[in-house]
Amino acid sequence: MTIDEIIGIVRDAGNIILTAERPKVMEKSGHANFCTETDEKVQGYLIERLSAAFPGAEFLGEEDGQDEFSSKMKDGLCFVIDPIDGTSNFIYGYRPSVISVALLQDGRPYMAVVYNPYDDMMFSAVRGQGAYMNGERIESSDAPLSDSLALFGTSPYYEELRDRSFDLAKKLLPLCVDLRRSGTAAWDMCCVAIGRCGLYFELRLQIWDYAAAALIAEEAGCRVTDIEGKTLSYTGPSSALCMSRGIKEIPECFHCYYSVAMSFS
Repeated sequence: MTIDEIIGIVRDAGNIILTAERPKVMEKSGHANFCTETDEKVQGYLIERLSAAFPGAEFLGEEDGQDEFSSKMKDGLCFVIDPIDGTSNFIYGYRPSVISVALLQDGRPYMAVVYNPYDDMMFSAVRGQGAYMNGERIESSDAPLSDSLALFGTSPYYEELRDRSFDLAKKLLPLCVDLRRSGTAAWDMCCVAIGRCGLYFELRLQIWDYAAAALIAEEAGCRVTDIEGKTLSYTGPSSALCMSRGIKEIPECFHCYYSVAMSFS
């Protein structure tokens, strides 16, 4: 069982995205929550290949009814898959979109891969062994927030969080250089991991959005928690806050939002 096996499978899956024609689009529950034929094709391919490489592993994925976390996934090996994180970006040709694969061991991330096929950027990590991009060791920035870009997600499928998300972003803006939003949580965390940005937050994510990127960020020296500053549970939805090495304390503007994470978990 090696990270290189997962990397090879994910890289092959990236070719499905690169060669896809404009696919049929299906809507799911929530505002602008889309799935495409390519999402389903990538997930099916990943499950088929990973099942052969890791016999006996469980699978938790966003598509095809694979999205229910069960108690048995807390023991042994469980792959958590987002076949295309950034599906709206993919539909409209607004990059990036990434493949996210985490391997949980007894309920905690053990291996992780996030791949941006458009720029051929392969992020990977094994717990306790550092984080890498295309085989080169990476570390988050040691710059303070005042000298950093900050990233945020809007939790677009949860309209009840819209005002809170933008209010928090408004309070964060004067504390950093500027704000950015990519439309993919896994990519945003990897941008913090590689030192492009200093902080990322979102008030509600699904486990497949954050499981792989959280391990990569932590192995790059980031602090990754929920909005309350608590350890991520890796059992279902959560808020997320990812901070680089240079940001020593949770910014004060987050303090009044501590109750939000628990209210919608």
